[in-house]
Amino acid sequence: MSRLHIWAGLLAGWLLYAMFLTGTVSYFRDEISQWMRPELARQTQAPDAAVVSQRIVDAMTRLAPDSPQWGIDLPDDRKNVSSVFWRNTGKGGRAFASANLDPQTGGKLTLRDTAGGDFFYRFHFQFHYVSVLAGRWIAGLCAMFMLVAIISGIITHKKIFVDFFTFRWGKGQRSWLDAHNALSVLGLPFHLMITYSGLVTLMLMYMPWGLQAAFPSASPRAALAAETTAFVPVGKASGTRAPLAPVADMVRQAQARWGAGNVGGLAVNHAGDAAARVIVMRGEAGRVSTSPQYMMFEGASGKLLQVKDHVGAAAETRGVLYALHLGRYADDFTRVLYFLLSLAGTAMVGTGLVLWTVKRRQKLADPSRPHFGFRLVERLNIASIGGLSVAMTALLWGNRLLPVQLPDRSAWEINLFFIVWAAMLFYACARPARKAWVEVLSLAAILLALTPVLNAITTDRHLPASILAGDRVFAGFDLALIGFAALHAWLAIRTARHEPHAARHEPHAARRRPAGRRESPPRPRAHAQGGAGAGDAA
Repeated sequence: MSRLHIWAGLLAGWLLYAMFLTGTVSYFRDEISQWMRPELARQTQAPDAAVVSQRIVDAMTRLAPDSPQWGIDLPDDRKNVSSVFWRNTGKGGRAFASANLDPQTGGKLTLRDTAGGDFFYRFHFQFHYVSVLAGRWIAGLCAMFMLVAIISGIITHKKIFVDFFTFRWGKGQRSWLDAHNALSVLGLPFHLMITYSGLVTLMLMYMPWGLQAAFPSASPRAALAAETTAFVPVGKASGTRAPLAPVADMVRQAQARWGAGNVGGLAVNHAGDAAARVIVMRGEAGRVSTSPQYMMFEGASGKLLQVKDHVGAAAETRGVLYALHLGRYADDFTRVLYFLLSLAGTAMVGTGLVLWTVKRRQKLADPSRPHFGFRLVERLNIASIGGLSVAMTALLWGNRLLPVQLPDRSAWEINLFFIVWAAMLFYACARPARKAWVEVLSLAAILLALTPVLNAITTDRHLPASILAGDRVFAGFDLALIGFAALHAWLAIRTARHEPHAARHEPHAARRRPAGRRESPPRPRAHAQGGAGAGDAA
């Protein structure tokens, strides 16, 4: 079990660290997207969904009057823009088009093209320069490795709860093991939940045979959509023109059923036709399930046709696990808890990767000249842990510094992320390991600390102004960056000042040993103390 724990954690550890860290920041995906679009005015409170729905539907009749399908995402407490999409009717080009509309006016917003928080969210489970299908298979494989590592770790650590209350500072390998144990036990239920539920979110891609057996005579994909999404087939138009009834009245009926703040969006099929249908969908806030709930209305008359409040037991189980993984139901306090526990999981993976090099350095025949495999792991650790922080911050810098009119601007933000990340790997390979750790962590601290300064130079929503205006998104984002800068600076200072455990005790041992006396080899112990070199200092 110990070997299984070690190798399952190591072989997928670098990707798992990236998945954990990008998944952690994705709990504030909407807030990151707001920060990356400073042109958008601050939203003091969520507008009335009924009023905004009518305003956006009226705008869509001008924007895409002939489209057979509209999708409307309404603003809420965390989103200050209405995102819409529509199906194109012409041949050629993209099947769907999209836009961002101002919920106050219904007008089309001209915003900087940015990856926003969506990049971190999607990278978390499908990476980027990998095909969507292949990326999700890789993410699922890593998640299975993580589940194996967690369960084997529980079996291996017989004194796991005692170890949680034990931390020996400055003891080299022992300190790293104590930190790894404490971080593992602290969020153990969360780590199990987040790993298993992550596999469940894509379970039907990994194991489709149950779905095929359950719906042998129907289209499995259509049956799945009916149980897990609010998608209603577009159907055929009647060919008879008929204006839409007031959509605001339909939304108010949904508000009466679910509550004022619980309408998440709308879908409109064949607007302007007698066969039009308006689907008002319940949002995910406040309910621990992503299972679809909606009310379908006849577009021309506003008559309620169908209410969907329940799905089958299997679909509901999947919806609950999906909601637990995404955390979209959470209020601000619960979201912060998600963030902190997920951050602890990220640190758990990171300390496990470093611990591998710390434990093995002392076993090397010549620690100053480690073999290729050891050096490879050591350099990948530096690039994956310290380098990822630099790359993620570089994406934020790109958001502020790239020209607003640059073609494919969002793609260049993402390109900058990968270019900087690759540069950190080359830098780690070119420098001595200990110096590379210090320098990469120091660079991350400097970039993180200067990001609020860059924001103050490039926008008028700097930290003092945000605090005075009560702008929680911009003020909170800048303060979080400063906090992470302090964390990276502390790690860099600790690494630079660290003296390997064996080196601290060697002079004393030499003084105690009589001249000319040969020292017998030490007895093996259950827990080796320390280990010299850059891995120990990391």
